[in-house]
Amino acid sequence: MRRSTRQTGEKGETLAARFLRLNGFRLVAANFTVPIGRNSRGAQVTGEIDLIALEEDALCFIEVKTRASRDFGGPLSAVDRQKQRQIIRAARVYRRIFGLFDMRFRYDVVTVITPPNGPPEMELFRDFWSETSFRKKEWHDDIL
Repeated sequence: MRRSTRQTGEKGETLAARFLRLNGFRLVAANFTVPIGRNSRGAQVTGEIDLIALEEDALCFIEVKTRASRDFGGPLSAVDRQKQRQIIRAARVYRRIFGLFDMRFRYDVVTVITPPNGPPEMELFRDFWSETSFRKKEWHDDIL
C-alpha cells in the first residue's frame, strides 16, 4: 500500500531528527512556520523550516526531503532555488525574533530514502546553499 506524501514526509522528519541527534546535533525546533510576505496577488505567504538545530556553534536550518525510492530522481532535486529562497526568508525571521544577529548559521539538507523492504538511507549535506547567491546586486556609478 502506498503511503501519502504527508505520511512519508512526517516519517522522514522523525528519522532525520533521530539521525541528527545521533550525530551530535541539538534540536531546537521542528516545523517552524512563519509568515514571510505576500505574493504577487497579495495573498499571505508562509515559510516553513523542517528542523532547526545546533551543531557546535552553528545554527542549522535543515530541510528534510524524503522519498520512498530513487526511481523518479533523488530527493536533492526538490531543494530548488524557490525552496531555498523560502527557507532563507523564514530563517531571517527566526533570527530576528530571537535576536541571533551575530550567531553563525548555515543551511543543510537531510535526504531520507525509505524503501518498502529495507532500512532507511539518510545523508546529511552540510552548508548545501548560502544566502550570497540570493542577495540583490548593487548598482554602481562606474558600471556602464
